[in-house]
Amino acid sequence: MTELRVEGLGKRFGGLRVFQDLSFTLPAGGLLGVIGPNGAGKTTLINVVTGRQAASAGKVLLDGRDITNQPAYAVSRLGLARSFQQTNTFKSVSVAENIARAVRFGGRGTPDGLNGLLDAFGLAPRLPEIADKLPYGLQKMLGLVMAFAAGPKVLLLDEPAAGLERTERQHVDTFVGHVRASGTSVLIVEHDMDMIRRLCPRILVLDAGVLLADGPPAEVLARPDVIAAYLGDTEEAG
Repeated sequence: MTELRVEGLGKRFGGLRVFQDLSFTLPAGGLLGVIGPNGAGKTTLINVVTGRQAASAGKVLLDGRDITNQPAYAVSRLGLARSFQQTNTFKSVSVAENIARAVRFGGRGTPDGLNGLLDAFGLAPRLPEIADKLPYGLQKMLGLVMAFAAGPKVLLLDEPAAGLERTERQHVDTFVGHVRASGTSVLIVEHDMDMIRRLCPRILVLDAGVLLADGPPAEVLARPDVIAAYLGDTEEAG
């Protein structure tokens, strides 16, 4: 199992500061939630940690190895993967080919438990189907399964429940439980507060690019400054 550590991480786009001086640790086998209002920098944080955007300051360490600003394919080969807010599949090829491409991208072989996930989400009998022909909920779950198929030691989930019907959101719980049972550490960015409370023993709150709070959900979500940050902004996507 692998530890992810972020030290003094910052990101700017020209003169615009997205976040600054972020430091936290996701311990080996751990589960960490990240929440915050619109524009807090949550998705950008995932992009920077996984090498899709360059950091402006600070470090990202994977089991003590500095992976800051390494390209996404190299980061994936080292065991750090992510999912996306929207469906992110190869739409014109089959479900089976989507899975195969994810395994190749990870370069770590087919992970144990992959077939169990395909069965759990009803994707196993649809392996020959073109991904774009699946219902939205199944496309979203396929994207999550592809992230796991890359064989990560640490997996960052960017709003896995976005766009899912309420009855479908329980699938995310199943997915996270399965991933953690495999020994993978999970960081989850999500605006579904019921899910955050249900899944995460610890959460971080980002607001205006800084770390506002860090601790157990019941304690953090009762803080007046956290409540103030969320006033009128419960369905954010940032």
